Amino acid sequence: MEAVPRVAFGVIADIQFADADDGHDFGGSRRRYYRHSLRLLRDAVRAWAAESPPIDFVLQLGDSIDGLNARRGEAEGALRQVLEALGRLPVPVHHAWGNHEFYNFSRARLAQSGLCSRPAGGAAGPPDGLCQAYHCSPAARLRLVVLDAYDLSVLGRDPDSPRYQESLRLLREKNTNEDLNSPADHLPIHPDASDRVCLAWNYEAALSVIHSHRCVVCVLAGHLHDGGYCLDSHGVHHLTLEGVIETPPESNAFGTIYVYEDKMILKGRGRIADRVMQF
Repeated sequence: MEAVPRVAFGVIADIQFADADDGHDFGGSRRRYYRHSLRLLRDAVRAWAAESPPIDFVLQLGDSIDGLNARRGEAEGALRQVLEALGRLPVPVHHAWGNHEFYNFSRARLAQSGLCSRPAGGAAGPPDGLCQAYHCSPAARLRLVVLDAYDLSVLGRDPDSPRYQESLRLLREKNTNEDLNSPADHLPIHPDASDRVCLAWNYEAALSVIHSHRCVVCVLAGHLHDGGYCLDSHGVHHLTLEGVIETPPESNAFGTIYVYEDKMILKGRGRIADRVMQF
C-alpha cells in the first residue's frame, strides 16, 4: 500500500434523525433508532476529525432526517441538529438528497438549506436551480459526481410544475403497487447491489451511461439499510452503505475511503465491513 492516499473521504448514509422514541420500518418488522442516530453521527464526526492524515471531505448519501419530523412539525430543528454535528468537521460535506429530505422539505427549501452543497466552481446539473446534481474535482485526476436520484419525482415538486406532471405520468405508468406509498421500486442503480425493492426504475439507462465512460470506478449509494455490494461486468464497483437509522446504539455505520492509484480501500466502522476495491 502507498504511504499516503491520493484522497481520503468519509461516507455515511440514512441517518434519518428524529427526536423520537425508537420505531419500526414501513413493514413494521425492523427497529429504527431515531434519537440514537444523531449520537452515532456525532461519533462518526469525532472519528473523522481525529484521522491522520486528515480526510479531504465527507459524503452524506441522503435521508439525513426522517420523514417522521414533518408529521411532528420538527423538520427544521432536526435538520439544524444534523448540520450542526457535521459542521464540526473542518472539511466540506457533500450531500445527496433522499426521499426523506422530500418528505420534510420542498426542493425550493432544500436549495436554500445547508443540504445544498454544490461547491464554488462545481459544475451544476439541470438549470432550474432546484437540482442537487453537480460534479467537482477534490483531487487531481479524481472527479466526484453527485447525482439527484429524485430529480424526476413528485416528491418536493410544485404540483403545477411541468416536472411534477411529467413525474406523475411516469409514476402512473411504472408503479404497480396497490399502496402508492410502498417503497418498492426505487435507489442503487445495480440490481446486485440492491434488494431490487430499492432499485432505481431507470437503472439500465444509468448503467449504460456509466459503462460508456471507462473512467468510472465506483458508484456509492444509500437508501437500502442492509447495504450491498457488487463488481459489475465493466469493472465498476457498486457500494451501497448500511443505514445508521437501523444500527443499534452500541454499534455504528460509517466509514472512510482511501483512494490510491490502483484501488480504493474502505475502512468500515460497526456494521460496515472493510473492503478493497481494485481498479
